[in-house]
Amino acid sequence: MSEPTIAAPGAHPLRALSPRDRTVQELVVRQFRDRADDPLLRGPADRTYGETHRQVAGVVAWLEARAVGEGERVVVVSENRVELLDLFLGCAFAGAIYVPVNPFLRGEQLRHQLEDAAPTLVLCEQGTHDQVREVLTGFSDPPELLVLGEGTWELDGATPPRPSTRELSAGHPPSHPTGVLYTSGTTGPSKGVVCPAGQFFWWGVLTAEYLRLRPSDHLYTTLPLYHINALGAYLQAIGVGASYTFRRGFSASRFIAEAREAEATVTYLLGAMLTILWKQEPSERDREHDLRVALAPATPPDIFERFRERFGFDLVDGFGMTELNLVVSSLPEATRPGRMGWVLDDFEARVVDDEDIEVSDGEPGELVVRPREPHSMCQGYWRRPEATAEAWANLWFHTQDRVVRDDDGALRYLDRMKDAIRRRGENISSFEVEAVVANHPAVAEAACIGVPSELGEEEVMVHVVPQPGEQPSGEDIVRWCADRLAHFAVPRYIAVVGDLPRTPNGKVRKAALREQGAATGTFDREAAGVEIRRG
Repeated sequence: MSEPTIAAPGAHPLRALSPRDRTVQELVVRQFRDRADDPLLRGPADRTYGETHRQVAGVVAWLEARAVGEGERVVVVSENRVELLDLFLGCAFAGAIYVPVNPFLRGEQLRHQLEDAAPTLVLCEQGTHDQVREVLTGFSDPPELLVLGEGTWELDGATPPRPSTRELSAGHPPSHPTGVLYTSGTTGPSKGVVCPAGQFFWWGVLTAEYLRLRPSDHLYTTLPLYHINALGAYLQAIGVGASYTFRRGFSASRFIAEAREAEATVTYLLGAMLTILWKQEPSERDREHDLRVALAPATPPDIFERFRERFGFDLVDGFGMTELNLVVSSLPEATRPGRMGWVLDDFEARVVDDEDIEVSDGEPGELVVRPREPHSMCQGYWRRPEATAEAWANLWFHTQDRVVRDDDGALRYLDRMKDAIRRRGENISSFEVEAVVANHPAVAEAACIGVPSELGEEEVMVHVVPQPGEQPSGEDIVRWCADRLAHFAVPRYIAVVGDLPRTPNGKVRKAALREQGAATGTFDREAAGVEIRRG
């Protein structure tokens, strides 16, 4: 008999639950009960489903003993460790709201999130204790602060949760706020996204369907547990009875070896991770692993097929946000370079202009989305009713992402709306320019922006971070782009820099780059007399 699989969209067995039972708690408690002896966590901690059940039950009792009430916030400021997973589920069953905070925040950024969350309880690692304590001392009524020690569930000066045999009960409806996850804040203070129990349920179901997960799979992530992707991967594993491993961070040089050691079959490559991995020196061991598929949104089209051939596993593109869910994707065999896929049946989507009027296929516009399933998207922004209303203008969630819908319904990603460049009547995708520049052998990373043009509109500028030991010239980059981009998209300005300004979540702060503009010393291909061929 062949192993059961989540064979196609719409096939997840948990879809059989009634709408009222579609919660993260129901997803978890059924598997804890039915798969008690099966492995769930396989590093850095090793636990079965039953052992995890008992630990989470202990966390629920521990929260109750500390008088953490319904709807109260529990903040965790920590890098990846198993306690974050326990607290996430413990809060869900206790009715509290889990708030993971980036441990690399400092100063006003940390203060903003802690003040905004207004927690009852804060836990942090020793390495972040001084910063967190300094912020909390300024509170008129500071919350309790506990410090996580080196070992699992070691608490300095406090009794930790102990495994409990009490039975967990789902208890809360899909609408119940379960987490507040903060956005990166690339253009202003970060906003807390209020994620209900139903949204986490669908994070566990939808991506699992498009990765075709099965109980024998082993999911492996190096992404941070203060972001939705790594939490979603944990729920995807639980939802099908698979196992899960996390690491503290991504290392391109060690990624394949660590995935091999973990016996991983499924992984997650977001943002620049895939390009950085591709740029590693090819090895005869690149295919020595058990990986069969990776969720890899926004894979550069020009390396898509070559990456699959070199490393020997499938790539699944797609589109999702903390505020939404996985709303666009395609199965591995249908994934095509440069196309995110099709809108999932569980959502409605349109591509609209500045007036929210739907545009024709082939025309660029903003992607707007709304759910067909209740509580499968966020409830809004924590304590930000105006921002929530703005995002949901005309009863559609505005993603601020610019896309094109092809005539077969598939969507192609172009840019963030604020990052799109308009040059001499042409719309240019900074995302596409970045992908081309980043594929230059001497380039580690690239960020593309528009800067004011003396002719009106904008000129294309690229900030380039070189590979170690390399120093590409501006003319090198221009010539490379001229062979791979439309003439109007070839950058005029090139700045070779040591690094890029980033938010605490690692996203490039393009607003800061735009403020700098084309500073003195920036290569200007027009001033240098470098000509490019049209057509």
